[in-house]
Amino acid sequence: MKILICGAGQVGYNIARHLAMEGNDVVVVDQSPDLVRRINDSLDAQGIVGHASRPDVLERAGAGDADMLIAVTQTDEVNMVACQVAHSVFEVPMKIARIRNQSYLDPAWANLFSREHLPIDVIISPELEVAKAIGRRLLVPGCFEMISLAEDKVRLLGVRCGANCPLINTRMRELSQLFPSLNIIIVGMLRNDEPIRLTGDDHILVGDDVYFVVETSQLSRAMAAFGHEEPETRRLLICGAGSIALQLAKLVEQDFPDVMVKIIEASAERAAAVASMLSGTVVLHGDVLDPVILEEAGVVTTDTVVAVTDDDETNVLGSLLAKRHGASRAITLLNKETYEPLVKTLGIDVIVSPRNITASTILQHVRRGRIYSVHTLREGFGELIEAEALETSSLVGAPLRDIKLPPGVMVGAIVRNGDFISPRGATVIQNKDRVVLFAVSEAVRKVERLFSVRLEYF
Repeated sequence: MKILICGAGQVGYNIARHLAMEGNDVVVVDQSPDLVRRINDSLDAQGIVGHASRPDVLERAGAGDADMLIAVTQTDEVNMVACQVAHSVFEVPMKIARIRNQSYLDPAWANLFSREHLPIDVIISPELEVAKAIGRRLLVPGCFEMISLAEDKVRLLGVRCGANCPLINTRMRELSQLFPSLNIIIVGMLRNDEPIRLTGDDHILVGDDVYFVVETSQLSRAMAAFGHEEPETRRLLICGAGSIALQLAKLVEQDFPDVMVKIIEASAERAAAVASMLSGTVVLHGDVLDPVILEEAGVVTTDTVVAVTDDDETNVLGSLLAKRHGASRAITLLNKETYEPLVKTLGIDVIVSPRNITASTILQHVRRGRIYSVHTLREGFGELIEAEALETSSLVGAPLRDIKLPPGVMVGAIVRNGDFISPRGATVIQNKDRVVLFAVSEAVRKVERLFSVRLEYF
C-alpha cells in the first residue's frame, strides 16, 4: 500500500515506523525540517518538508496514487483540510484524521464529517482513546494492560509477576497441568524489558511482564493464579484536568458510579471549567506536587492515582509522591518513550503511552482483510490481532500442531459461534472462527506476506 502520513511528530513517526517495517510505501509530510530529517535518516520512508494541507505539497508527496492518507498533525483544522484536499483533488480512497478538540466530536455535528461535507472516513480522538485505555486498567486491578476481544468473550491481560506469584519458576508446559480447568494461554513475556521467545521449558521469574489470553468468565481466577487479587478501585485521584482527565472522569461517572473521583488542577480557570462539566466529581485547585493538596484530596485512602498532566516529569513525580503519601496504585501517562525503562524501577504500576494507543487505533484500519481489532503491545514488542479465518486459509482444517507459523507468532484464543476455545495442539480452526493472534514486531510482515492471499488477516 502507498500511505501518506501528514505529521511527523511522535504519533506520525510511530505509525510510519510500523508501516515501513511491513513493506508499505510510506511518505511523511511535515513543516519541520528536523522531524523530516529524522524520518529520512531512521526509517525506510520518505520525508517531505511542507504544509500538510496544501494541494501542491500533497501532489509532491504522491497523493495522486496514494491508497490512504493519515492526518496526525498537531492542528485539527490542518488534519481536516488535508482530508478534504485528498478527497476532492486526489480522490484518495481512505482518509483518517486525528481530531483532538472534543467540540468537533459532539454527536450534534456528526454530519459534518460526511462525504458531502468533510469527507473523513475514520476519526481518531487520542484523548478519548487514552481515557478508555485507562478505564480498562481500572476495571481489572493488578494488571498493567487489559484488552477486551471478541465481544468481550476473551481478554488479554498484562501482569507483572511479583515474589508472591504462585507461578514463579513454573515451566510453560506445566501450566495446563497445574490449572487443567483454567484456560490461560501466555502469548508474550518480557524480562528486563527484553522479549523472551517462549518455549515449553521457559520458566516464569520474579519481575517478568507476562501477557496472557483468558476467557473473560475466568478472569478473577487467572489474576489470582498470577498473585494479583487487588481490591477494586473505589477512590480515584486524577492529577491534571486536561482533555484526557475530563474524558476519564466522564467515563468513570458513567460506567463506575460507585467510584469516588477527585481531580487536582493547577489552573483555577480550568478547574472551574471542568467542575462545571462534571456532576459527581470533586475538582480541587492546586499543585499535584504539594503534599498539603494531596492530603486535602484524601490521598492516604486513595486506591488509584492517575497522573495525566501535560508534563511527563510532573506525572512521574506526582505519582511517586501520591504513593509515598498512601495511594495504593499509580497509573502514569508518559509521552517520552525514553523514560519508560527508568520509571518502572521507581514503583509506578502502570504506564500509559498515548502514541502507542493512537497508533494501535489507526493500524486497525490499515490492516487488510477481515480485521476486527489491532493492539500494539509495548514499544517494538508486537501486535495483538483479532480477525476472522476464511475458508481458503491455510489455518483452517488442520491441527495447530501441524501448521507452520513464523517464529514469534502464536494463536491465543479462538471464538466459534460465541464459544471460547483455548487453542491446543490438536485444535482445528474452522471457517469463520474469530481468532486472536499475537505476532512480535519483526514477524508481522512475514505473517502478512505468508497469509495475504489465503488468509485475510491483514
